[in-house]
Amino acid sequence: MGSLEGKVALVTGAARGQGRSHAIRLAQEGASIVAVDICDDIEAVSYQLSTPEDLKETVRLVEEQDQQIDAHIADIRDYEQLSAAIEAGTAKLGPLDVVVANAGIWAVSVEQPQERARRELVWKDTIDVNLTGVWHTLEATVPAMVERGAGGAIVITSSTAGLKGSTANDLSLTAYTAAKHALVGLMRGYAKDLAPHMIRVNTVHPTGVTTQMNMNDVVSEYLEKRPSLMDVMANPMPVPSVDPLDISNAVLYLVADSGRYVTGVTLSVDAGFNIA
Repeated sequence: MGSLEGKVALVTGAARGQGRSHAIRLAQEGASIVAVDICDDIEAVSYQLSTPEDLKETVRLVEEQDQQIDAHIADIRDYEQLSAAIEAGTAKLGPLDVVVANAGIWAVSVEQPQERARRELVWKDTIDVNLTGVWHTLEATVPAMVERGAGGAIVITSSTAGLKGSTANDLSLTAYTAAKHALVGLMRGYAKDLAPHMIRVNTVHPTGVTTQMNMNDVVSEYLEKRPSLMDVMANPMPVPSVDPLDISNAVLYLVADSGRYVTGVTLSVDAGFNIA
């Protein structure tokens, strides 16, 4: 029997990358999965985002674990759309025990945007997805978890950039860092408020992860033009990036009984990035 047998978990950004990995790992431990992803591009993001086919592949991989999954295309920036997807998923699979607010973007571009309208777009899309979208996820899930009275666990994906300044005179990094820092404050507020209900809230802080957000032609060209960033972004442990499964195992620890009294924690999986 897995450590999440009979539980239901929501995973946002589930079509690929860390989200897909989290969905599979939680399913391996017995959880049914409500999977949500935008499956479309976002204007400020230069690399391709997930597709409906990606989400279908996540469904296939979770079903390979002999677990149920209900997948929905929804934009976390749109509360009504997101809430409807969650309501449909829980109607099919049951009430949520676990929420993994994972969806996020990096609005990186090869050249630093100079036009006022483009800079506004980079800032707005980053904050809307990485911060407001997470708040929407909590707004759409927490009331029902509290009303149910069965406790639960929430994990928010932040970043090493949520604990350490990562700007390098680049608006995409500044906006990303601001949002990921703000998630820590969001987490701590909810952790305190929800502790009496036995609902635990924590953040995970990955270093670079081997996913499509980091491994694409736009990011490769971006780094080629900024070789000094390679030193800034290097990990003390001699690994260029970590695997999505490394983050999934941390998420599993936090949402299973292994972390039953862990709340309000910023858990780094960063190969030592934040040591100094």
